[in-house]
Amino acid sequence: MSVLELNGVSKVYGDGPAEVRALHEVSLTVDEGELVAVMGPSGSGKSTLLTIAGTLEAPSAGEVVIAGAAVTGMSRNDRARLRRRSIGYVFQNFNLLAGLTAAENVALPLELDGVPAKVAREAGVQALEELGLRERSGSFPDELSGGERQRVAIARAVVGDRRLLLADEPSGALDSANGEAVMRLIRTACRRGVAGVVVTHDAQLASWADRVVFLRDGRVVDQTAPAAGPESLIAPGR
Repeated sequence: MSVLELNGVSKVYGDGPAEVRALHEVSLTVDEGELVAVMGPSGSGKSTLLTIAGTLEAPSAGEVVIAGAAVTGMSRNDRARLRRRSIGYVFQNFNLLAGLTAAENVALPLELDGVPAKVAREAGVQALEELGLRERSGSFPDELSGGERQRVAIARAVVGDRRLLLADEPSGALDSANGEAVMRLIRTACRRGVAGVVVTHDAQLASWADRVVFLRDGRVVDQTAPAAGPESLIAPGR
């Protein structure tokens, strides 16, 4: 089942001589359990694609469908509700709140959606446990390493019944070992049925994806299944 559909999506900023066309008739489908990496040079439209996929901004033309719901025509409140319930974000700079513990950061989206605090915190601790961070659930962000903070951000992105995970250069602030660990965790989330889209400039990290989409000048210029990547070296169950 398709979780994300972009159908002929274009995005134009400004008008007249100042017009900038960030995306031009981009179509992309991401299914349950699928991880798609988006690559391209600076200014190719990667981040614009991600913000439109996440309903943070509207396309100038085309259609966005998330979990079967057409975003066009939704009210601002309906879009906000869709983001809280169905979409998780992982950012390069983590975007954790310094005054909240790891568990509180993870639970925050659930609490904002009306889940009782105790239930939300229990879900937050469970999500951290799945990423090997249960013992750090009471720690504040400045007490965590960069890799631990990014794992907290991933837990926050997938807690609850999130259907779509969007990551913008999630390994950009990490060393290569932690960068691969982050991609492994995102891949694990997708195995549970989440659809994932990751913007990255690193071809080695993109090799963890099921499919790589290349953008140039706001257009999809190629889509390919990557050659066998690091995950292929890991035997099932090992």
